[in-house]
Amino acid sequence: MNILIQNGRVIDPASGLDQIADVAIAGGLIVAVGPAPADFTSHRVIDAQGCIVAPGLVDLAARLREPGQEHASMLESEMAAAVAGGVTSLVCPPDTEPVLDEPGLVEMLRYRAEKLHQARVLPLGALTVGLKGDVLTEMGQLTAAGCVGFSQAEVPIPSTQVLQRALQYASTFGYAVWLRPQELHLGKGVAASGPLATRMGLSGVSVAAETIALHTIFELVRSTRARVHLCRISSAQGVELVRQAKAEGLPVTADVSINSLHLTDTDMGYFDSRARLTPVLRQQRDRDALRAGLADGTLDALVSDHTPVDADAKALPFAEAEAGATGLELLWSLALKWGQDAGLPISQVLARITSDPARVLGAALGPSHSWMGHLVVGGAADVCILSTMDHWPVTAATLRSQGKSTPFSGYELPGRVLATLVGGRVAFEVGGV
Repeated sequence: MNILIQNGRVIDPASGLDQIADVAIAGGLIVAVGPAPADFTSHRVIDAQGCIVAPGLVDLAARLREPGQEHASMLESEMAAAVAGGVTSLVCPPDTEPVLDEPGLVEMLRYRAEKLHQARVLPLGALTVGLKGDVLTEMGQLTAAGCVGFSQAEVPIPSTQVLQRALQYASTFGYAVWLRPQELHLGKGVAASGPLATRMGLSGVSVAAETIALHTIFELVRSTRARVHLCRISSAQGVELVRQAKAEGLPVTADVSINSLHLTDTDMGYFDSRARLTPVLRQQRDRDALRAGLADGTLDALVSDHTPVDADAKALPFAEAEAGATGLELLWSLALKWGQDAGLPISQVLARITSDPARVLGAALGPSHSWMGHLVVGGAADVCILSTMDHWPVTAATLRSQGKSTPFSGYELPGRVLATLVGGRVAFEVGGV
């Protein structure tokens, strides 16, 4: 179907484009940004007046719970949640059941996702077999199967020697390694260390759990020159260490979760298991540093950290409840709220959820690197139409994800996704568009 999106405010952070213009789509590709070609005939016209027309959002952290955890979510529901949130490309960690450590499992996941014709799924392969931290996976075979990088998800590697070998191997072949910096033994608590966790009798996770891991990673990066992406930085000290590493020229990038960007440990309330998250929510000074780090580019991307958890797994005492929250459908709204609070231009907000995460993925995207996170003539028409004026309530009824648990439940958030196109196909739309 040929589609003409008219009268919208077209914002492409990668090119600096920000103007009222039309976007013409044919054969799944963008054929014009501005006046349509003379021979273009539209089969459908979408009036985007008063709305933003932007590249589809790119989310670097979204668990789909498949294969193996279909009781917690189904691929269909989570992919529907993605496009409802304007997310057209998402990276999924390898901590599924079974772990994504074999090419056949990766190919099966990608095949299942492609059949749904919704968001594009970009799997991370396991860095070690079974995520056990002992034996390196066959990274070449996993890359050929479609993996965009390699990760231990939430499972730190106990042996620094094994991590060093993994980074040496990855560096040799140009693979990216994705690590969440958390020291194995100090990171076993359920809340951020501090007065509140002490009063509540909850085991704490100190900031040192993050900073010790960061120091180790950076020292290994210095010696191996491996490309490392740091997942979900959570502390002020962590932000500063990343800033210093980048100033030194180390090949590292980093992201932050929507949860850490907006919430603090006080949002745990009276043992509210919806705020049982990984990484743990820290104090206000940490949240403020994360916001500033995302604004100045120390942190490259904002992620949903989507982890759908079923109601039974949350209906437990705080320390026993499963960690995680749904987030795909909240990414645009919480990015917009951060931008509004910080007084940032909308193009900068959009960059952190479109072109910047695509830049983090880099060459691992292959040919998609030329257009993912961008509005490029000749590139795939992954486009979303966004409102900044509408507000919507976060409730179980408004979330398409099978996981309904989120610490933002009951909030009224700014900004709505009005339509999402993936490869020129309308994958999601609401009335009035």
